[in-house]
Amino acid sequence: MLFWESPNVSEWAVWMRRTLELAETGRYGVSPNPMVGAVVLDAQGRVVGEGAHLRYGGPHAEVVALAAAGAAARGGTLVVNLEPCVHFGHTPPCVDAILAAGVRRVVVGTTDPNPRVNGKGITALREAGVEVLVGVEEEACRELNHRFLFFMSRGLPYVSLKMALTLDGKIAAKGGKSRWITSEASRRAGYALREEMDAVLVGVGTVLADDPRLLRHLALNPNPRVWRVVLDSHLRTPPTAALFTHDPESVMLFCLQGAAAERRRELEAKGAKVVEVGDDGKGRVNLHAVVKALASRGVSSVLVEGGGEVHWSFFQEGLAQRLYAFVAPLVLGGRDAVPAVGGGGFSAPQEGVKLRFLRWAELCGDLAVVAEVMGV
Repeated sequence: MLFWESPNVSEWAVWMRRTLELAETGRYGVSPNPMVGAVVLDAQGRVVGEGAHLRYGGPHAEVVALAAAGAAARGGTLVVNLEPCVHFGHTPPCVDAILAAGVRRVVVGTTDPNPRVNGKGITALREAGVEVLVGVEEEACRELNHRFLFFMSRGLPYVSLKMALTLDGKIAAKGGKSRWITSEASRRAGYALREEMDAVLVGVGTVLADDPRLLRHLALNPNPRVWRVVLDSHLRTPPTAALFTHDPESVMLFCLQGAAAERRRELEAKGAKVVEVGDDGKGRVNLHAVVKALASRGVSSVLVEGGGEVHWSFFQEGLAQRLYAFVAPLVLGGRDAVPAVGGGGFSAPQEGVKLRFLRWAELCGDLAVVAEVMGV
């Protein structure tokens, strides 16, 4: 990424951090769009308008901020954390609004890899005579929209694994009991992750053992619907499962080709979408085919909530990008207790999945950890 130095770069960094604060207000409503905030400064450097993109399909941050600034924007500066769009989508191009407002400078945090943008917004502004600075607080801007940027550049959903586990790595005691390992605060933080993801995914073992609904519980997102995805190679999900008690049309089951035709008809009669994919060579659904199928349906982010075999499969296939772990100050022990990551395991430490800790905090006695999978 090129960076054009400005004598006032520290000043632009201050205002870019303000755009990130504004963008954060759209965390639970904009997906699969990015979180964007914008600040308008007049020719004397005074704030005359602010805006944020708050919901998918709603006005973009630049348009909101420019409307608030009105005529005071002319000759001034627009600061925005993501490159302005130059195409028609649910709303007109932001570049057109910027040019109509008459600003003389645009400060951009990072470019937008969306093929319909990807530098075209910056080029259009420069060709119209607007000064454009790119790369201010870029790392923070990219972290805010890491899922969107991954989806646009790779064409696959960003996959995060969520685990509630003991200090010795168990997600359930022997016999399968798991309620409750972590505190209420940790559970709420886990539920909050559902509010910002497009899909929640579990294995059929979790459905059979816990009978979860996998709904959004906190009402943080104005859209209550989240795709509820089950990996169910042989369609063992019962039609009486709690998944179907609310919004069954948001349930998506992935199975092998030709699996349990009668059960499929029962599940589809409930409203579920049953998607056949290929075999992974071990008698299970191919995860690469699953994530591609989700991407084709516009799913840009997936929260994997288990169980241990599913976690292992995503790690083993190199399809996990981030880990959210809520660790309780508790030891269960036991060879038969359920591990957070199952499977066959790696044969040497050097073969294991390398992580980079991003942040951690105490949460009502638990330890909440966010880590990034390296090399993905």
